Amino acid sequence: MMRKGIWIIITTILFVTGCSPEDRDKVTLTISAAASLKDSMMEVKKDFEKQHPTIQVVFNFGGTGSLRKQVEQGAPSDVFLSASKKDYERLVDRALIDPSLGGSFLTNRLVIIAPVSSRGRSLDDLSRSKDKLAIGNPAFVPAGNYAKQALMGMDKWNMVKDQLVLAKDVRGVLTLVENQSVSFGIVYASDLTASEKVKSIQEINPSYHSKIGYYAGVLKSSKHPKEAAAFYKFVISDKRKATFERFGFSKG
Repeated sequence: MMRKGIWIIITTILFVTGCSPEDRDKVTLTISAAASLKDSMMEVKKDFEKQHPTIQVVFNFGGTGSLRKQVEQGAPSDVFLSASKKDYERLVDRALIDPSLGGSFLTNRLVIIAPVSSRGRSLDDLSRSKDKLAIGNPAFVPAGNYAKQALMGMDKWNMVKDQLVLAKDVRGVLTLVENQSVSFGIVYASDLTASEKVKSIQEINPSYHSKIGYYAGVLKSSKHPKEAAAFYKFVISDKRKATFERFGFSKG
């Protein structure tokens, strides 16, 4: 009877905490990743954990600039996945990432989007209305910085600058367009795979902005360097090419 009571207590504890004995034995990796990688990374997580059953992956998604600041301020993280070469190289320069376990692994494209029901055909429609255009905040969102470069390159910046809505990350832009809070947005081509409520009205010529590259690196502060290196190598492997292409990225 006593033994039965003990097992009831143990079962109750496991139910409340939501973990099993196997979960407590797993190594947990924290991955700081650009918001635009969210959907593809959830697929990568599933494949990685299947091949590495003793490792659990959790993500901290956000604007690359904000994530970089978190790392610099000591926030615990094992791997940094950046949508910005500048932010990645800053962590390398500050000796927070070992360049031997880091580098570029993806490229992307910019597109102008509108709600599916929209009749708007181009940004020129903004000049004839009080509609809004959403982009990521260029100060700390790489997609926003690329968007600003592109708008300046297309001689559209002065036309739209007073009608801009700045979002905290590229997925914030997508949400604003989905909700029809704005008439247009500029996002990565890969973001189109995340929503059926928006459409692309124009792919932006890459000559108008810097190359859009994604960079991965293992943080020197990682408490699980072996497992972090395994995740890094898994992400950059050519075997992931099909996964990333399915979500609108190009391997590179």
